[in-house]
Amino acid sequence: MKKVLIMGGEGNAGVIANAIADANKRGYCEYICAGLLNPKDPVGTIIDSFPVVGNGIDDIQYFIDNDYYFINTVFRIDGQNERIARFENLNIPKDRMAIFVHPTAYVAPNVKLAPGCVVMPLVSISSNTTFGECCLIMVSATVGHDDLIGPYTHIAAQACVGAFLNVGKGCHIGLNSTIREHLTLGNFCTIGMGAVLTKDVGEYEIWAGNPAKFLRKADI
Repeated sequence: MKKVLIMGGEGNAGVIANAIADANKRGYCEYICAGLLNPKDPVGTIIDSFPVVGNGIDDIQYFIDNDYYFINTVFRIDGQNERIARFENLNIPKDRMAIFVHPTAYVAPNVKLAPGCVVMPLVSISSNTTFGECCLIMVSATVGHDDLIGPYTHIAAQACVGAFLNVGKGCHIGLNSTIREHLTLGNFCTIGMGAVLTKDVGEYEIWAGNPAKFLRKADI
């Protein structure tokens, strides 16, 4: 199995590491999680039963040279573009970014997943949808058909994303939110937890509520 390192700490990194371990128990044998890369915790720290094996900044070339693969989970609402720029500056080869699909997920045969994408348990993704690099589609999310999802987008657990959407780079679609079809979501926007979105959203805008309304701009 290919050794994969997950970039991040408590939260998505540990959750995804455990999903890979669960997939291994079910007979999925492409990747095995070898640990986490996290600059905030010393090497040897245990997070969700997985060790921190490096900081992912000073030692990234060592892991590239030793045939490791990578998944990035270091996202946030404010300062998202800065976090993405730091990751891209690591210059990890595209063929070393793992694509992980949990065996309980449904992904239509013509869905396109770019390097670094993660599809978690019980996700459903319908036909002709395309994902950019390093998208995270979390547990039980539903994604409709003919969507164009930009890179570094995080779709939280149980979100319901409609069809014919154009979603920009670095967007966050919150827990249990619902997005109507035929909408455009601008780069680095956020749809809040439980929101019901019926209108287009501009770049860096944060919307929440039912129906969702504009709250503020995210900090760049």
